[in-house]
Amino acid sequence: MEISYLADSSKPLTPVAKLVNVSKIYGHGPLLVKALDNLDLDINYGDFLAVMGASGSGKSTAMNILGCLDRPSQGKYQLNGVSVEGLDDDSLADLRNQELGFVFQQFHLLQEATALENVMLPMIYAGVSPSKRMQRAELALDRVGLAERMGNRPNQLSGGQQQRVAIARAIINQPALLLADEPTGALDSKTTEDVLNLFDELHKQGITIVLVTHEDDVAARARRVARFHDGKILEIADKR
Repeated sequence: MEISYLADSSKPLTPVAKLVNVSKIYGHGPLLVKALDNLDLDINYGDFLAVMGASGSGKSTAMNILGCLDRPSQGKYQLNGVSVEGLDDDSLADLRNQELGFVFQQFHLLQEATALENVMLPMIYAGVSPSKRMQRAELALDRVGLAERMGNRPNQLSGGQQQRVAIARAIINQPALLLADEPTGALDSKTTEDVLNLFDELHKQGITIVLVTHEDDVAARARRVARFHDGKILEIADKR
């Protein structure tokens, strides 16, 4: 059995994620803060977008909305053809599980679970049968170079190996969009290079990636770079 990570070729011209006039507002009156200010952003199938900006620029808020972890105060968000803003919490959770994969700086692995069990977890929520969960998780861990570490718990793995487990977990349900928030922030330079090479390989296979980073050399691996400032996108540099 092989797992296909390729983007849906039937929708080549349709953005996998589309933000239209999205604003996120906190507080009221003199305490009002506009974290996002009428933001427009299209992320196309097969894209690799790096998001950069200083603290408070709005990039993390944008990632939370793209990841269906927060809702816009106004505007529209469409994810893989689904209008997100009107969904209830249960439907939003289902959409996250079906369409999104997440990679974080601190890995967020279950410490008492093995690498294999960590990777299988999203498939439990997706209703995948136990036999298929095992088979697909083994293939995913082999794909990220951890075939011999499946039975290890996180405290028996290096930082780079833990991030590889997190990446395998993020792609296991074949998400429409992979969101990576400072995925190399806790890694040394050699391990950072290894993890970025893995992202490059996944992108070449058709996975759509949005990666938040403060580091220019990390952003340089992306196809496009969006620079945020005061809740707006200052520019999007296309390097193709």
